[in-house]
Amino acid sequence: MSYLSADKAESELAQSIRKACSIEETAPKQKHVRKCIVYTWDHRSSALIWNILKVQPLLSDEIQAFKALILVHKVIKDGHPNVIKDALRETSWLETCTRSVNGDGIRGYGTLIRAYVDLLLHKLQYHRTHPEFNGTFDYEEYISLKNIDDPNEGFETINDLMELQSHIDKFQKVVFMSFRHHSNNECRIASLVPLVEESYGIYKFITSMLRAMHQRTDASDALAPLRQKFNTQHYGLLKFYYECSNLKYLTSLINVPKLSQDPPSLIDASTPQLPKRPEVARIEAPPPPQASPEPVIDFWSEKQAQQQREYDQQQQRLAQQRSDEQEKMRQMQMQQQREFEEQQRLLADRERQRQEELLRQQMQHHQAGKINELEMQVLNARNQLERNQMMLEQYDQRVKALEQELASVNSNSQLRDQSKDELIRSLQNEIQMWKNKYEALAKLYSQLRKEHIDLLNKYKALQVKANSAQEATEKLERMQADMRAKNIELADLIRERDRARNELARLQGDQRGEMDRLRRELEDSRGQMQNMGRSKGDEVSALLAKFNREKSELDASLMEKQALIDEFLKQIGDTQTELDHLRQEKDEEIAVLQAGMDECLAQLAEQQDLQEELGRLEMEQADKLNQILDAILSTCVQKINDSIYELDSQHGNENSTPELALSMIERASITSVEFMSSFSRFLDGSNSGDHTGTVIRAIEFSDTIIDVLQHAKGITQYVLRDEDGEELVKLGKGSAESVIQYFSSVMSSYLKMLPHAQRPEVVIQGDMR
Repeated sequence: MSYLSADKAESELAQSIRKACSIEETAPKQKHVRKCIVYTWDHRSSALIWNILKVQPLLSDEIQAFKALILVHKVIKDGHPNVIKDALRETSWLETCTRSVNGDGIRGYGTLIRAYVDLLLHKLQYHRTHPEFNGTFDYEEYISLKNIDDPNEGFETINDLMELQSHIDKFQKVVFMSFRHHSNNECRIASLVPLVEESYGIYKFITSMLRAMHQRTDASDALAPLRQKFNTQHYGLLKFYYECSNLKYLTSLINVPKLSQDPPSLIDASTPQLPKRPEVARIEAPPPPQASPEPVIDFWSEKQAQQQREYDQQQQRLAQQRSDEQEKMRQMQMQQQREFEEQQRLLADRERQRQEELLRQQMQHHQAGKINELEMQVLNARNQLERNQMMLEQYDQRVKALEQELASVNSNSQLRDQSKDELIRSLQNEIQMWKNKYEALAKLYSQLRKEHIDLLNKYKALQVKANSAQEATEKLERMQADMRAKNIELADLIRERDRARNELARLQGDQRGEMDRLRRELEDSRGQMQNMGRSKGDEVSALLAKFNREKSELDASLMEKQALIDEFLKQIGDTQTELDHLRQEKDEEIAVLQAGMDECLAQLAEQQDLQEELGRLEMEQADKLNQILDAILSTCVQKINDSIYELDSQHGNENSTPELALSMIERASITSVEFMSSFSRFLDGSNSGDHTGTVIRAIEFSDTIIDVLQHAKGITQYVLRDEDGEELVKLGKGSAESVIQYFSSVMSSYLKMLPHAQRPEVVIQGDMR
């Protein structure tokens, strides 16, 4: 039981239903649905829920209507058993839901709503036919309430359940077919949650019921159609649960059942049997008294017969009383039945009147809500128009500001270019001056190098003369070596003489007998020796005289050579000093030239840095101008997109004529060619094209395309068929989309990715489109 007051419980219930059936395309939140289910168990009724659903303007929006059906399905399935009885009386409201949406609806929920209502009506019809079932189709509760072992009735129950299962399978296919790839499918997926739970409950019940029937009856051939249909539905549920398991949002709400690949066996000994019908105790009537073949007339027999007759009379009176009481009870029951039927009729009339009153109130609320909604739409349209006008004014101001800024940027860039040109010319003149200085220094360096080579040749000649003096010195040394050799030879002769003397003394001592002969020989030898000594002395004297003479000549020549050498060395020293002085002067000049050359190279490097800086500044300026041009092109694209978006909600130029529309199309073609030529000149980098002309042509081109769209929408009032008008609008939109693609393809962010040779082709191809 609820501990809240009735008013507070009703307000909380209304708030939960309103939040569960909100206008957002999301699933009804579980907490709001759970509050509605708990309310049915607390109050054992769902009449207030149906009244709130009727009062709320849910049928004006297809999303709210679909979410209301999801709420109703979950309340019927999980709510109190009395909810099913209340829902059976509210089938007219469900049928009204199918008429609230025409066709497929604006958001594609029309088919879903009709299919969902059809499923709920079949479910309620099944509960009307089989009131012993609850919303979850629980088998244990069924066999505890339904005491039946009739195979025929079990066959009908299973067949009806399979029909309901077929409707569930049909609706889930409609839900999966309605999924959209580029929108939110959460609301559609939410309708699959009760389908999964209910289909699995029916599947378990059918499985248990078929197994029980196979055990209760031996005629398995009679159950063959049910088995075949069960196998078909098993494979359908297997596919359905597999597709549901791939939906992450659905698996986050419930656990999707997992079925085996093959249908389960229906012949199982462990399957619970169908409950048997309880035996009714029969009261057997006492056998009628048999007549005695021969009456015995005595006192005891007459008394017993009298008692028997009294007993029979008493039994007859009691039977008559029972029959009278039963007749009274039957009449009383008939009277109560008539009174009950009258009360039911009165209640039905009051309920019908109340429903009609609620329907009228709902229609009034719906009309009032529709009027308020239309007024709100008109107010929003006016506000949107004012915002659009303000936005257009802002766009115009922004375009004018950008044009002024572009003009100032162009003037500043021209001034900077002129100053940079003057700086470049001055730098070129300075480079030419330093180049002339470098050529003069190069000539001076070549002249100094030639003089240095001449001095080196003179130094080589002096070196040759010094080498000749050295040769004379070497010749003198060779003569001195010859003198030393002759002195050595003379010393050898002296040693030979001494040896001969020694030999003579030895011979004198050994041969005394031959003294005379030896003396003669000695005298002869002495004479010979003297002659030889005189001849050798003369020869030595001549050699010494010759040697002294040659020595004196060589000394004189050596002195002369030495004097010449000293003179040459003095000249060489003077020349070397002069060369050192010249070399020092040349080194100083070379250092000066090197410093000038280094300074010239540094200035050349600075000139290159200046040129690189100029190139970088030019690139930055070009990037800024490209960004401005991209902003202008993006503004043009946005204006065309806004015109396409507003084309469906406007009537276009009502003063437009086909001739005027053709002239606007020709003008659009001309402006397209002008934009192509201006942008091509801009891409060439020539002086004939700049950003200003390209911006002006782009704005003119976009304005012309917008005029073409307005005139194309305006001339639809002259066509006879709506298809032709739609075709004209479609062609106009196609042209506008081509222009948007054209503008997008010539933006710098896209052109930078292409080679320079392909960029003009992109512009030409865009104009051809």
